[in-house]
Amino acid sequence: MIKVNIFEVKAKLSEYLDQVASGERVVICRRNRPVAELVRIDAARSAPRAIGGAKGQFALPPSFFEPLPADLIDSFYPGSSRPAQRVAAGRATYGAKRRRKS
Repeated sequence: MIKVNIFEVKAKLSEYLDQVASGERVVICRRNRPVAELVRIDAARSAPRAIGGAKGQFALPPSFFEPLPADLIDSFYPGSSRPAQRVAAGRATYGAKRRRKS
């Protein structure tokens, strides 16, 4: 582990990065007190992950596709038996230009 002050890092950053790339840790200090650490990071994955890597390790039970019980649904809406159904009061205007009143 190497301890250096900020002014040294500013002057010799590329040298310290070379040392970090070789596996060394560099602790950056401000007035001889550690504030940051430079460490090497591993290279990012170059090959994409295979699709279906967990195939056969998990199966959805048939009950997954059944409706939830009423008491469980009611627990999401305390104080009322069911949420009020809202119905749009007119045509949707998504993306449509509005007319200005003159």
